[in-house]
Amino acid sequence: MKPRVAVVGAGWAGLAAAVELAGHADVTVYEAGREPGGRARCIGRAEDRFDNGQHILLGAYAECLRLMRTVGADPDRLLLRKPLQWRREGGLSLDCPRLPAPLHLAAGLLAARGLGWRDKWLLARALDGLRRGGYRLARDCSVAAWLAEQGQSCRLLDDFWRPMVLSALNTPPEQASMRVLAATLRDSLGAQRADSDLLLPAAGLSALFPDPAWRWLAERGADLRAGCRARRIAPFQDGPQVDDERYDAVISAVAPYHAAELLDEPALRAALEAYRYWPIATVYLCFDVSPRLPAPMMGVSGGGMDWLFDREALAGEAGLVAAVLSAPTALPDAEELVARALADARRLAPHLPEPARSRVIVEKRATFASEVGLERPATRTAQRGIYLAGDWAHPDYPATLEGAARSGVAAAAAALQDLGIER
Repeated sequence: MKPRVAVVGAGWAGLAAAVELAGHADVTVYEAGREPGGRARCIGRAEDRFDNGQHILLGAYAECLRLMRTVGADPDRLLLRKPLQWRREGGLSLDCPRLPAPLHLAAGLLAARGLGWRDKWLLARALDGLRRGGYRLARDCSVAAWLAEQGQSCRLLDDFWRPMVLSALNTPPEQASMRVLAATLRDSLGAQRADSDLLLPAAGLSALFPDPAWRWLAERGADLRAGCRARRIAPFQDGPQVDDERYDAVISAVAPYHAAELLDEPALRAALEAYRYWPIATVYLCFDVSPRLPAPMMGVSGGGMDWLFDREALAGEAGLVAAVLSAPTALPDAEELVARALADARRLAPHLPEPARSRVIVEKRATFASEVGLERPATRTAQRGIYLAGDWAHPDYPATLEGAARSGVAAAAAALQDLGIER
């Protein structure tokens, strides 16, 4: 008989683990919500259905892309692939050509608009220094401290580094870990040219992986328990238990603050208390006219939001613009967020009228803070047969979909190995 394995949490990490386990184990998935996807899914109903945030994938996201293909979600259809570009109205505009790495980045910097030659040289020198060092640092420090050592100008800080760090790590540069940022740059700018490509969702987030994975698992006999909140994961002599049900292995794939409640493990609970969190606010503006933004994804230098997405151009959602604000030190109220988003949208597209309607979605604990010196827990816990998955449990990455997917795959591999099952 196949072993019984439970996965608690059906976000991207939990679904990745369940997909890897399918065929090797009888899988049960517990999900407190009505739908899978966690913090990267669609919410709402009918015309009031929106993504609960805007996510960008990269060509380097190998596990995300592999898992999408496994469950029948075609990345070529569901993601708009564009060579690395950086478009900020009134600021830096960079487009990298389809040349082998690192020539693509060098050519993009040479032709970049909005930066003087000295700033181009300073940015190129900093990035090349990371490359020559293998994207490793002798000691960790904040991104802000590293940038100061590199002599980066105020223009570069405001128009490139800060927006990039907020987008990649959702942590202000003053607190963000340079080691984590370096690992992110290593797998994108430091790899093949295609790895730095932007993959912009051309469909709702649920369609990228959560919904296809849920269907795929159901077709393979997985016991999928949506709307079922697990209360406790505990070890026993003959196997771990979720509430009152025994399994051969259990993977906890929930947020760290939920994991601390689920698992009665003092050392883990103490480690998870060190985690801090930052919010992300997403504003949806629905217009009666086509937005026609100059690019599907753009920022506004000195604007009130970080990035704007033309959802009509990306996903065919008529008249829809999404604006994102990452890790604000003070979170504006909904009215202020809408005003900021509209002001930025009109800088990009002056023809836009007042929106017919708007929607504000705020995730107050959207991601963990990728801070200097943050200790991540191992996949295997101190309790036999109990494993951890989640973007927060990945040893190198910030809170990204790829970090979640890789951690889920790693947890499934560890469970199968300990059960003596070859993949």
